[in-house]
Amino acid sequence: MLSINKIIKDESAVFKLEGRIDTITSRDLAKEINSVLDSLSSLLLDFDKVEYISSAGIRVLMTAKKSMSNRGEVKITNVNGNVKDIFDATGLSVVLGIE
Repeated sequence: MLSINKIIKDESAVFKLEGRIDTITSRDLAKEINSVLDSLSSLLLDFDKVEYISSAGIRVLMTAKKSMSNRGEVKITNVNGNVKDIFDATGLSVVLGIE
């Protein structure tokens, strides 16, 4: 299960996520991101309460990053140890702008 709390102000959005980003829940995350992506110049994903991310979840993040590359930034913050290990092992900590 994944809980998504969206805060949008002007051209910036903060997504506070809680739970697991897996094959099933990544579809919900993609849908929520895509619903606002065209109007954004900044997307911040708060991973403070994310317990796990699968390759499907990583694909959603990479797609958002690619979509925003010409007009803004995607940042991921508050990544816990387990999820950070996944990003580090895949080499995506640098690519995704993990803070």
